[in-house]
Amino acid sequence: MERQRFPRDDRRIRELDADLERQFADRLVLCPTLDRKTVSFQGNKQQPKYRWFKYKEGFSSVLVRFLISEYFDALPKRILDPFAGSGTTLLTACELGIDADGIELLPIAREIIEVRSRVESGLTSEEIDRLQFWQTVKPWQSISLRQPLHYLKTTDGAYSPETEAAIERYLFAMTSERDRVAKLLRFVLLCILESVSFTRKDGQYLRWDYRAQRQRRTGKFNKGKILDLDGAIVSKLAQILEDIELELFNASRISSVPNGKITLFPGSCLDILPTLADKSYDAIITSPPYCNRYDYTRTYALELALLGVTETEMRQLRQAMLSCTVENKEKTLLQNWKSAIAAADSQVLLQAILEDLEAQKQAKRLNNSGIPRMVKGYFYEMAAVIFESARVLQPGGLMFVVNDNVRYAGVDISVDTILSDLARHLGFAIVSILVLPASKGNSSQQMGQHGRKPLRKCVYIWRKR
Repeated sequence: MERQRFPRDDRRIRELDADLERQFADRLVLCPTLDRKTVSFQGNKQQPKYRWFKYKEGFSSVLVRFLISEYFDALPKRILDPFAGSGTTLLTACELGIDADGIELLPIAREIIEVRSRVESGLTSEEIDRLQFWQTVKPWQSISLRQPLHYLKTTDGAYSPETEAAIERYLFAMTSERDRVAKLLRFVLLCILESVSFTRKDGQYLRWDYRAQRQRRTGKFNKGKILDLDGAIVSKLAQILEDIELELFNASRISSVPNGKITLFPGSCLDILPTLADKSYDAIITSPPYCNRYDYTRTYALELALLGVTETEMRQLRQAMLSCTVENKEKTLLQNWKSAIAAADSQVLLQAILEDLEAQKQAKRLNNSGIPRMVKGYFYEMAAVIFESARVLQPGGLMFVVNDNVRYAGVDISVDTILSDLARHLGFAIVSILVLPASKGNSSQQMGQHGRKPLRKCVYIWRKR
């Protein structure tokens, strides 16, 4: 039976969107210097230290250096990243001699930051020797004892029996090492889990290879070569040791400024930001989760399982995240930010979009009924983040935000201009919205139903008034 079509008039949304874009016309600036590689993890793939873990939801150290050099006459003394991710802002600032604080909810992201910070502060010769020993001797191969591997429902069956046995021998062999070395070795394992599994990270979930026993999908997805654990471990250890040796060589030849201090706050920025002191930062450089339904708890399920996260903790993490998945429920703590809520309530384009999405939900035209709640939660929570960011910045301090525009059921959501409009009502002046030359296409499903339309990817630059 042909799917019933519902009449729809989105002219008001398009008119409001065009009006808001006109208001920011002199701020929307095409920036040929930036490209998708610079503002994504791709820019870190060949960078020593940054290349160790494939954290796709991040930007490059090149971008951080560009923003600092382009917008500051003198180096800022203290920087904040309220969505620290894998720590690119923190580690780049540290290398430049800037103190940097970060807030991060996801345990795997915090693990990456902590290990890389430890390496940045320097390993002892004994610790380096132990890593070299593991690379050459491979002690896990010569033992039969195992440490059982922890699974979640979403990771059960992710490895072949041979790979699972090798991981468990590796985990047991680690227990004979001192704590700092053991943590480095666990980090090495975290870095290669995806490559030795039947899965591939695919935004909203883990995509399963057809060779997995638990494969339930009708398609025949083939992720390509699945690495054996021993070779993957040795290769990753070699990469890490190569970067450490390069760092030691450069340090011996170049007189550089002392590293800055990194401080990491575990938890949600909605909980942590209100505890930070007024006017305590010179700059904020961050990239919040995009409003794109990506669920980091599922994307990084292999790593979270290895870190011992339980099913209950996974659900708690998912709800504590900034609303960016259809499973996020409304956060009651938003009642604490009356001015932020008022700014979002009065943003006419946002309200028109929310009304339209709700109408489409009632007409059963959305592929998931949680989309209107997610979109509303995203902007209201971001309003609270923007309010707190203005409070903790020094007067004149700069905030840089990397983000993408999105589209749902044919509704274009100009995240860049809506958030910038919220920002100018919550203590910021809009300096620029740097637009990347190459726009992002909408999803294949969106293109099939509503046609192809490029979506802006931008870096917003706001100055505290």
